Amino acid sequence: MEMQQVRYFLALSNTLNFTRAAEECNVTQPALTRAIKTLEEELGGELLRRERQHSHLTELGRRMLPLLQQCYDAATSAKSLAKAVQSSDVAPLNVTISNSINIALLVSPFTELFRAYPGAHLKIHRGSPAAVIEALKGGEVELAIAGPLGQAWDRLDTWPLFQEGIELAVNSDHPLARRNEADVALAQLAAEPVLSRIDWETSEELARCLSAKGYTPRTAHEVETDQDLLALLEANAGVGFVTLTAPRSPTTRRLKLRDLDVSRIVSVYAVAGRHRSPVATTLLNLLRAADWSSFGVSEPA
Repeated sequence: MEMQQVRYFLALSNTLNFTRAAEECNVTQPALTRAIKTLEEELGGELLRRERQHSHLTELGRRMLPLLQQCYDAATSAKSLAKAVQSSDVAPLNVTISNSINIALLVSPFTELFRAYPGAHLKIHRGSPAAVIEALKGGEVELAIAGPLGQAWDRLDTWPLFQEGIELAVNSDHPLARRNEADVALAQLAAEPVLSRIDWETSEELARCLSAKGYTPRTAHEVETDQDLLALLEANAGVGFVTLTAPRSPTTRRLKLRDLDVSRIVSVYAVAGRHRSPVATTLLNLLRAADWSSFGVSEPA
């Protein structure tokens, strides 16, 4: 099946007249007729029944019309996109962002990127630290934004963006939230069910520091994203350790950890030696030049 045949059929289904359809497609009527005949042979039946003033689509023609219209529209869109990419009207950029990064942090850099590249076409992937690394390794993305990825791959270029602390988040109705104090001691969490993050970049460092203080969290539930953690906090299902920039809600409260000083560094990552597109380079520079202080975070140590 050729797109030319599909185009001829769509014109014919609109006009129900071979002569007018040929004129609309700027071809001779015999050429259009032959193309329709070939298409009918491929599909195994008549598409249009010719009855002078009462020509009409057959049952097969009616059923094929929306499918062929969708096929033609998709092909036309693909052709237009390819042309736009070649002419630099569209600048595609694949980025992966760790589940633990609040995308609200990136509004300003993205805004500046769209000003510099009005045709920028972002495709944002989300995932665990392992998924972030695999996306970079496989060339699925040009840049990644995440917390510490450790020494998982020696080909990673890393540009630290900011450092942020770890806090305790509780439901506003929780006894810990109703106190006047703005902080909490680990000893006060001894009997508290703790919501745990799966594949969180900060998990190992946090567990190490908690263990050094003699505290072992009593895990209640496990989640993968900050949004899921927030939902369980709103349901008062436990307390949770979160980063300073994690999403907040009016029904939760943040408390400083009095005897624990844990933080993480958020960085932008790319593959060393791999070519980066101009739009990726622009976003990288915008991220590195951004002022993150308005989020309460600090410069990387």
